[in-house]
Amino acid sequence: MKLEKVTGIEARDRKWYDDACGTALGMELVGERWSLLIVRELLLGPRRFGDLRAGLPGISANVLTQRLEGLAAAGIIVHEHLPPPARAQVYALTVWGRECEPVVLGLGRWALRSPRHDPMLHFSPTALMLSLKMLLVHARVGNLAASIGLHLRGEDYLAKIANGGIQVSRAPVVDADAVLAGETNAFLPIFYGGLPLEQAVASGALTVTGDVDRATRFSTLFALPEKVVLAA
Repeated sequence: MKLEKVTGIEARDRKWYDDACGTALGMELVGERWSLLIVRELLLGPRRFGDLRAGLPGISANVLTQRLEGLAAAGIIVHEHLPPPARAQVYALTVWGRECEPVVLGLGRWALRSPRHDPMLHFSPTALMLSLKMLLVHARVGNLAASIGLHLRGEDYLAKIANGGIQVSRAPVVDADAVLAGETNAFLPIFYGGLPLEQAVASGALTVTGDVDRATRFSTLFALPEKVVLAA
């Protein structure tokens, strides 16, 4: 294959690193502040502009607009229009954009080993659902088959456990074996801190409907990676 030097690059396409490494190019594509988190928020399906701002409360409307334009220009996202009755403009990942999921999950798992991780900070519903994929302990699943709904900030999400793995989606929960409802941060002590589900329910932090036994077992399937020991 003939390699050619690209010339005449527009200002928005200028290289940050002047480095042919794919990692450097990846940083140019999604390394600008907020860009990779926008990709994260789209991994479970298209989102409206307002949905993205709700998932990323620290971003301004102007910066979000700029980042969406940059990601679209790079071929990572596209603008779509939902059919009636919604008739809303949404942003969605391209097929190539969705291939970034292992990068998002891998980076997240790696970073969670840092002692600087603060679980008290804002945590979006999408981030919570992706963390279930990221932090499932496969050895704990056994022969469990379950469909668990999560009602988070007015939206429904679904986690399906089968064949030792997990699938997560933004989907109706009407046929779920059990449905958990609460604020996203309220799930963290249960999924990752060892807090018994029944204790969280008793405190009013969460509610559970449906098969409580399956919901309880589901809540024990996840764990944070061990923290790295930093040199003094």
